Amino acid sequence: MGQLRSVVSAPETGDLVRRLTESYKGRRLMVGVDDVDLFKGIGLKFLAMEQLLVEHPELRGRAVLVQIANPARSEGRDIQEVQGEARAISARVNARFGTPGYTPIVLIDRGVSVHEKAAYYAAAECCVVSAVRDGLNRIPYIYTVCRQESTGLDDAAKRSVIVLSEFVGCSPSLSGAIRVNPWSVESMAEAMNAALRMPEPEQRLRHEKHYKYVSTHDVAYWAKSFDQDLQRACKDHFSRRHWGIGFGMSFKVVALGPNFRRLSVDHIVPSYRKSDNRLILLDYDGTVMPEGSIDKAPSNEVISVLNRLCEDPKNRVFIVSGRGKDELGRWFAPCEKLGIAAEHGYFTRWSRDSAWETCGLAVDFDWKKTAEPVMRLYKEATDGSTIEDKESALVWHHDEADPDFGSCQAKELLDHLENVLANEPVVVKRGQHIVEVNPQVSACHLPSFL
Repeated sequence: MGQLRSVVSAPETGDLVRRLTESYKGRRLMVGVDDVDLFKGIGLKFLAMEQLLVEHPELRGRAVLVQIANPARSEGRDIQEVQGEARAISARVNARFGTPGYTPIVLIDRGVSVHEKAAYYAAAECCVVSAVRDGLNRIPYIYTVCRQESTGLDDAAKRSVIVLSEFVGCSPSLSGAIRVNPWSVESMAEAMNAALRMPEPEQRLRHEKHYKYVSTHDVAYWAKSFDQDLQRACKDHFSRRHWGIGFGMSFKVVALGPNFRRLSVDHIVPSYRKSDNRLILLDYDGTVMPEGSIDKAPSNEVISVLNRLCEDPKNRVFIVSGRGKDELGRWFAPCEKLGIAAEHGYFTRWSRDSAWETCGLAVDFDWKKTAEPVMRLYKEATDGSTIEDKESALVWHHDEADPDFGSCQAKELLDHLENVLANEPVVVKRGQHIVEVNPQVSACHLPSFL
């Protein structure tokens, strides 16, 4: 922040700002600064500028887009294609709408000094970022500081508007920006038009909001915030007991209180033998059956162990699972006295010969008509994913999809479903490689076991 301020406040930068302001006097100046990269959307930005001039003839001769293309860090056919596309579109737009003394798109694809770049930021009343995929992208932050700190502008000019791609990492932190989908040229053009037509008081309010955020959330702020979070998370760690859980990539260390006692066979067996009434609830996937097992059906050894537990009249044994009742009933048919809680307790059977019971409350499943199309969209967009339609629930599985992409899609689907089902009597939750929607009455039989 300090280094940027020193560049902006330098006399050289101030002179360049005044020169640019005079050069573009009477024009509406927009600026874009991007690396020559396939994902920066420079061509889309130029197409939006063309659409702007087509849809709004009154801006012809007035609106100017200055695009600074930072020199490419590498060479290759992709880079050459991006450069060629940008030059071709800008040449076409300038030939179509340009007049003597007026160039709609000014493409600067040479090396630009930091002072000249800061001057363009300060002189432009709008910054356009059209990246189709990007990380943080500091350009909007730099633009905001340059507009505020420039010595070449009077106080009345300290206002700005940012047209920002919704696919840029900084988009959520700039609430005053006009967010757009850069793939929609029409939306980009309308956003640029809205920015140029925005009243000055509103431009000033948006600018002040952005500058307040940028100036207070600097490197020192984030370092201090991280240190505070770390101290809070590690508070009293020296007095805690640490245990390692899991294997491989799933390994993690858990810090527990000094009075914590790890459950061991030596503690369990005496208590088990002394008790006269035992309830044993066994989760199926990941507990009775190991995770990653190809054959999900229980082995003969598992069936044998369960039967031995059920033979003891002091034991009441239940398998608890999110799987359907028909599948579980078929798998555990050899276990005569085993109880089953299927679909997370929505269906309950106390033994093989007893009937399946459901919650006594009436359940409306109309929410499936809303949730199923949403899940289907994500299934089609995520290779390897599937949808399981249970009697009481809908489940989207992504265990066979790409791990990283599947996880991202699951998070997005969770947010999407929570929004569209906000007024429905359901619970949307995320599990191991799944996103599941259950009625709120699900698992109502579980407390009756105790």
